[in-house]
Amino acid sequence: MVKGLYTAWTGMVNEMNRLDVITNNLANVDTNGYKKEGATAEPFDTQLALKIKDSSETGWLARGIGDVNLGVKIGETYTDYTQGSFEVTDNKYDCAIDGNGFFAISFTDKAGNTSVKYTRDGAFTISTDGILRTKDGDYVLNMNGAMNADPGANNYIRLDPNQDFSIDKLGYIRQNGQLVGQLGLVDFEDYNFLSKYGENMYDLVDGGQAIAATGLIEQYCLEASNVKVVDEMVTMITIARAYESNQKLIHTMDSMLEKAVNQVGKA
Repeated sequence: MVKGLYTAWTGMVNEMNRLDVITNNLANVDTNGYKKEGATAEPFDTQLALKIKDSSETGWLARGIGDVNLGVKIGETYTDYTQGSFEVTDNKYDCAIDGNGFFAISFTDKAGNTSVKYTRDGAFTISTDGILRTKDGDYVLNMNGAMNADPGANNYIRLDPNQDFSIDKLGYIRQNGQLVGQLGLVDFEDYNFLSKYGENMYDLVDGGQAIAATGLIEQYCLEASNVKVVDEMVTMITIARAYESNQKLIHTMDSMLEKAVNQVGKA
């Protein structure tokens, strides 16, 4: 009976984790290039085989009751990198990636440390000194800076802010018929080595390998989030029902324990 309480509790904790992930997705439904997240769990039949002395088990939930761990265990949070739909903006500084790849950004944190971050958000602008930046003021890197992960100023993209320009599908930027730069576009062998940094950007962790991107640039467009509100809301309803079921189970177990102590114990 006590194991039943534990099983129901693990189910409630898992549903809370799933709800947190979906809430974050819904909060970013209007974020350019945002990639939705999902949560996994290890089910009962898997946990049944885990021994309490198995030192390879990881996670913050209790390892087991007796010889086995009943209930569900929170798994990993993964990112769905499928492409979002395109929104035509008619803004010449806006760019979307059709296919695989990320823009490379020279990012400086509050401590003054500069590093290369990656994003699918192509909502760019240009400063008065003619340097292409993100809407948050970070510098957009050229192809050399992207492929070599070099955030230095020599890899910034410089344009004449008083002249028109065009960007072709390979990212080449031209003004007055002259090639003035190329947008840095890079991809990765294994997306498992990407971690979300925040501010709609990603870090490449140790072991990750950058490769040439196969995606093409679409000027005058932005990639929308790949979050589907209806799907997320349906999942949220399912989570609420599962949480309620576990909650009712705990109330039932509590009632049975109360009767066992106060009524059966008196007999």
